[in-house]
Amino acid sequence: MSRQYAIIAAVVLAALVGGVWVATMIGGRSEDQFAQCRASQIAGGADQIGGPFELIDSRGVTVTDKDVITEPALLYFGYTFCPDVCPFDVARNADAVDILQERGKMVTPVFISIDPERDTPEVVGDFAANLHERMIGLTGSPEQVKAASKAYKTYYKAQPAEDNYYLVDHSTFSYLVLPEQGFVEFFRRDMASEDMADAIECFVDNM
Repeated sequence: MSRQYAIIAAVVLAALVGGVWVATMIGGRSEDQFAQCRASQIAGGADQIGGPFELIDSRGVTVTDKDVITEPALLYFGYTFCPDVCPFDVARNADAVDILQERGKMVTPVFISIDPERDTPEVVGDFAANLHERMIGLTGSPEQVKAASKAYKTYYKAQPAEDNYYLVDHSTFSYLVLPEQGFVEFFRRDMASEDMADAIECFVDNM
């Protein structure tokens, strides 16, 4: 049943895709400065996804989105005990960030845990540091994590377990967020790091 919820969550996000073109092109004009960069379209506009959050960093310090997103950032919601999907996705994001850095574009990779019961600040910090030296690892209270996840329309649900080795079903989108504009694009996990870097570069160049 939990996997059905994950599918439903993905469908809901996909349902948001496709409407912004209609919303912005009515009257024969577009007000989207990133129109040429977008591969996806968000119903109602990109401002329907993202927003303020308050989480805890690897030092145990409470931070907000303003503290974290000081330059273009690539956000991923996952958990450190994830056996396969999260490490591959976050490593792909790290590769894209390195490609961009070689091109002179600085983007911050961010990992946000959706498993606050196990992912302490130290645990999430070590996970992030092992994947990229500039990656920011964030966790928080269950309420803080839920609020951040809700803002980005992500899904997660821990499977029942009798021990500490339970799995967490979750969505696997990566989100590009700019300091002034907020969320501008999401990427699916089947996108290659080089293609992701190309897409992000377009947004960065048009900030």
